[in-house]
Amino acid sequence: MAETFDLIVRGGEVVNHAGRGLADVGVRGGKVAAIGDLAQASAGEVFDASGLTVLPGVIDTQVHFREPGMEWKEDLETGSRAAVLGGVTAVFEMPNTEPTTTDADALADKLGRAAGRMHCDHAFYVGGTHENAAFLGELERLPGCCGIKVFMGASTGSLLVQDDAGVEQVLRHVSRRAAFHSEDEYRLAERRPLARTGDWTSHPEVRDAQSAIQSTERLVRIARSLGKRIHVLHVTTREEIAFLAAHKDVASVEVTPQHLTLAGPEAYERLKGYAQMNPPIRGAEHRTGLWSGVANGVADVLGSDHAPHTSEEKARPYPASPSGMPGVQTLLPVMLTHVAEGRLTLERLVDLTSHGANRIFGLADKGRLATGFDADLTIVDLKARRTITHAMMASRVGWTPFDGMEAKGWPIATVIRGRIVMRDDEVTAPHLGQPARFLETLAG
Repeated sequence: MAETFDLIVRGGEVVNHAGRGLADVGVRGGKVAAIGDLAQASAGEVFDASGLTVLPGVIDTQVHFREPGMEWKEDLETGSRAAVLGGVTAVFEMPNTEPTTTDADALADKLGRAAGRMHCDHAFYVGGTHENAAFLGELERLPGCCGIKVFMGASTGSLLVQDDAGVEQVLRHVSRRAAFHSEDEYRLAERRPLARTGDWTSHPEVRDAQSAIQSTERLVRIARSLGKRIHVLHVTTREEIAFLAAHKDVASVEVTPQHLTLAGPEAYERLKGYAQMNPPIRGAEHRTGLWSGVANGVADVLGSDHAPHTSEEKARPYPASPSGMPGVQTLLPVMLTHVAEGRLTLERLVDLTSHGANRIFGLADKGRLATGFDADLTIVDLKARRTITHAMMASRVGWTPFDGMEAKGWPIATVIRGRIVMRDDEVTAPHLGQPARFLETLAG
């Protein structure tokens, strides 16, 4: 009798742990049930992937969806809509909302808000503070939590642990890998007078490379002394890449598409407030350093740091303009363009967007296109050429720093746990997102 599946993705080039090759993917009960020649099999639904490329579902491990408290910028529905339109199957959302996500009730509130509204699967960070440090061991084990997030340098919101003693207290109480925004707040405070009103090119002078490497050296020293695992978010400097290469036993590394693509001062002159984020877009020499970290394996994951603000807010003269830019919808098209232009292989992109998240965060059933794992697939057309525009952005703020860029490669379909939730730039099965599961919290 012929084998039957719920869904067969037929005839695409599959890219996974086994390499690249033509294969069918059979899905049953929301899981990948078979990969290979399924020509004799039948299914309730068949997706013809001929001429297309089938990737493990893209996971964006750093987004700010602004809910609760700042829904005029974004909310869980609009942010996750942008995600699935960009081929992203799961997101990890940050705690600097209003109120902050720093206790069990706040985490439960976010999970409740996500239920029946988010289009992609999801998990939420709990913010580490001086006040809740003693409780972080319990909080990080709650279902739906992807880990603890600490701001060593001030950014959007009120979360800040700037001192070594505070960082040490946080790390003493956690057992999972903790994520850090690593900029030295003491140095940032000293340099804030360097901001030139209306001149965004002064942003990377205020938040200079030394602010980043100084903080990261402090962080690694503390983590090593305590035998703890850390994740350094949005690394921006060549010095950090070189330093972190010698500390991979304790530190994992995130890079972003915008730091790999944009460079100052040109980006600030062209985009003004749209180019402002923390840590900053830096000079081309640092961008080159980040690409070396991609090439030599120091970079573990790619996160968008999707952090939207309205155009009106961004139009305020620097430094009154807020830091952050949307990016969850453009992560994949921008990085596929880098693939097309020879800066990285498709296999390396898969490692940065799915396999890396699986390894670093201990995802229980996501991050691999393999039998037994969730049937999360991102189906792309590597031959497609589309111009990214403000108008196509689903984010509530309706703009992108990549407006006008020709993307070489485009997401055609997003499949989450065997359901086609996006196809040909339309959300086809809305609000199906569920909390992601992690190996270290399965008992929860």
